[in-house]
Amino acid sequence: MLSGRHVALGPILPDDLPRLFLWGDDPEIARLNEPYLPKSLDREHDFWLNTAGDPRRVFMAVRRNGRSDIVGYVQVIAIEPIHRSASLGILIGRVEDRRRGYGREAMQLAIDFCWKHLNLTRLSLSVHDDNASAIALYEQLGFVTEGVQRQAQFIAGRWIDVRLMALVHPRRTA
Repeated sequence: MLSGRHVALGPILPDDLPRLFLWGDDPEIARLNEPYLPKSLDREHDFWLNTAGDPRRVFMAVRRNGRSDIVGYVQVIAIEPIHRSASLGILIGRVEDRRRGYGREAMQLAIDFCWKHLNLTRLSLSVHDDNASAIALYEQLGFVTEGVQRQAQFIAGRWIDVRLMALVHPRRTA
């Protein structure tokens, strides 16, 4: 368990699946990442709980300290040990849990995890270019924009530009 002042990152548990399934099947949440497609509970079970055989991805639940219910998740995917890089993603699922600092703290814990435990040097992420609050958070954490993919995703009847951002470990640059 990786703990901060208000949240902790830990394993995804079977008891988390109902909430993860609801978030995955919510068109408003899907809109933040991809076109909405109905989810299958069996597929979601395999996706979240069968990561042990795949060293290229780590999923961690975000929980408030002292609580067992999941408020979100962090994913470290496309882990490349040779290049010492990976991609990060985060979701705070319920609207009432957003804008409370949980996402910022969870991202900082995930970044520290990537530096200290995975020995990574470079972290990247993508974010919809119209998601100003997420972009501001990532910039506060030190991510810089490396480019914008114009009309990269078609979601809910419109084209979305996707901003590519990255963070390089401050003491591991060439």
